[in-house]
Amino acid sequence: MGGLVQEDDSAVAAMAATDPEDTSAPASGRPEIRNTFMRRLLKVSYVVVGLFMFILALRMLSKGAGGLGGVVRDRLGIESAVNTLGFGWLFAYLVLSGSPVASIALSFLDSGVITPLQTFTMITGSRLGASFIVLVIGFIYYLRGRQRAASISIGILALSVTATTYLPALAVGYWLLDSGMLDKTRLTLPSSVSSFVEEIFDPIVAYVLNHTGNFIIFVLGVGVLLLAFNLLDRALPQINAEHNAFGQVGRMIYRPMAMFLLGAFVTSLTLSVSVSISILVPLSARGFIRRENTLPYIMGANITTFIDTLVASLLFTSPFGFTVVLVEIISVTIVSLILLLFFYRPYERLILRLLDRVVQDTPILIAFMVVMIVTPILLLFL
Repeated sequence: MGGLVQEDDSAVAAMAATDPEDTSAPASGRPEIRNTFMRRLLKVSYVVVGLFMFILALRMLSKGAGGLGGVVRDRLGIESAVNTLGFGWLFAYLVLSGSPVASIALSFLDSGVITPLQTFTMITGSRLGASFIVLVIGFIYYLRGRQRAASISIGILALSVTATTYLPALAVGYWLLDSGMLDKTRLTLPSSVSSFVEEIFDPIVAYVLNHTGNFIIFVLGVGVLLLAFNLLDRALPQINAEHNAFGQVGRMIYRPMAMFLLGAFVTSLTLSVSVSISILVPLSARGFIRRENTLPYIMGANITTFIDTLVASLLFTSPFGFTVVLVEIISVTIVSLILLLFFYRPYERLILRLLDRVVQDTPILIAFMVVMIVTPILLLFL
């Protein structure tokens, strides 16, 4: 009798499991669907709030920068394009990112604090400072027990490639700005969009300005800008360096132009050269990608990293902002393609030889770090 009851119970359980009218199976999947929906909703919220704060920060910076002209020129001694190069470089160290500094440079230009050429060099400095962050991430990997050479190599390569492309690009950019060749190449927002932005954000900025002052609203603008970039970073696609598809890149792609395009593509997704190049640190440390494959990748990343700065230039009233960023993109692209198409193998040997010397010799590594810290300080006060 007990065995019969047990068999009946088993039969009932089997029928319940296969009963088409039973709704318990779909119910078990509902929490996962709900979680997916909430994650997507959260990302959309990050985008909406991040964009709102991004525009608000730019308006605050534009209003506050106008009253900082005397401080920038007199107290900081920023009078030349060389000074702004060092200033942008150091500022990127402080905020651990280049994009906010580039936006601040555009706010200075919009308020007449600095010239288009000084804006150009300040943006260049911001990118040099952003590359240093990759080296810091490499040191963190090294401190966590990874091999020193594999961990810090990408940071040294990022700094070396950025310096050897951006610094020659300064000459190309200076020529383009001085010749006025691209002065008429401007892009502005439609008047309806500009009016909408003014109606929404200017009352907020005016209220804050009336209760603070130029310096305070500028500082608040920097903070809001950093928060906006943080929110937008959370909404962007997350590229997992451990993913098999990405981890096989070093073994599948050996052509410099392919890696150049890959670096440009990944950075256009993440909108941050620090993020896209930092992805290479664990890949290199684990042997997924060879160091020589990273050089064209970094070149490509250093070009599309200006996408967010180009968008920011449209939100300022100065028509020169877009032109300056466009000159930056063109000049870096010209230098990168010349190196890539005509001098890549000698260039590769030169950079890798420098890398070996820095990584294998501790005193040279320390000297390299000191140079990276002292150089922008010297430029600021020259």
